[in-house]
Amino acid sequence: MGWFWAEPAAAAVPTASGHAPVIGNTAPPAACPMRKKSLDALKPNEHPPEQASGPSVPGRRVAREARPNQEGPKSLLSQLNPLNYMFPDLSQERAPNQAIALPTSREESTIPKGCGDGTWEYPSPQQMYNALLRKGYTDTDITAVESMVSVHNFLNEGAWAEIVGWEQRFGKGLYNGWQVCRRGEAHAPEEIERSWDVNDPEPTLIRFQGRPKDLTPKATMLQVLGWIYPSKFGTEPPFDRHDWYVSREANGERQQIRYVIDYYSGEPEPTGEPVFYLDVRPAATPRGAAERIIRWSTDVWWKAIGGDKREQDPQPFFRHNSLKPWG
Repeated sequence: MGWFWAEPAAAAVPTASGHAPVIGNTAPPAACPMRKKSLDALKPNEHPPEQASGPSVPGRRVAREARPNQEGPKSLLSQLNPLNYMFPDLSQERAPNQAIALPTSREESTIPKGCGDGTWEYPSPQQMYNALLRKGYTDTDITAVESMVSVHNFLNEGAWAEIVGWEQRFGKGLYNGWQVCRRGEAHAPEEIERSWDVNDPEPTLIRFQGRPKDLTPKATMLQVLGWIYPSKFGTEPPFDRHDWYVSREANGERQQIRYVIDYYSGEPEPTGEPVFYLDVRPAATPRGAAERIIRWSTDVWWKAIGGDKREQDPQPFFRHNSLKPWG
């Protein structure tokens, strides 16, 4: 999931200053040729380096002129687009020994780019297949690639819709988020509509990073609870994880908010259609933790006090004609 495509020119876009760089998975697939080290790198120099000509200076080293073509092979990570950690130059041509033709049309997403230049674009099935091959997945079933692209696009749109929901609640600050959330999740849409302003800037997606091998703290906790109490918390670990970096404008200042997405698979429908669950929330930074606590606790509190019933039939907390326990 999360395999949006940036144009080749976008690969050179630097990350915003002041933000930590995204560190990817530095270990390439086992089938990747970049995993093999050259023999020259494993052997020490058989011949000592030539001394620089000219008189030597005691106590100082003479700098040698750098030799051409000394640069080693580039790592797999250095070849990827820093915005989405995908290859920026995959062609639409058939792969070698590819027996079935795949569509080359690409679908536009509804997710705006952080640079403000349109929306992110999904890969075509042919590009997706080429990317899988270059990442070492040579056993990919080519007949399933089109379905993979459809599911991939559908899940990404769902993840962005969840992120927009968080931004609509907390994009203007924690206090505004509390006002939107104080009547529970059931009333959040009407509260969002009430506080919505046509001039409110929309969030944009700056970049994202796939981390399928890194369990989030929440997913780890659920696995531990499932081991202790399997009948209630037992579930398979997420099959994928992504970190999405979203641009939020608050009080005229741009902020970068990191969202964490866990992808779970559920029991298929009776018709055989697959079922997926997305757990989308802000990362557990101090601000992100506060947003999560506000949204969760207000919903629990509203249900616990019977908020809907109280609104329909308001009653004073103390009644002047009620029976007194001491009467």
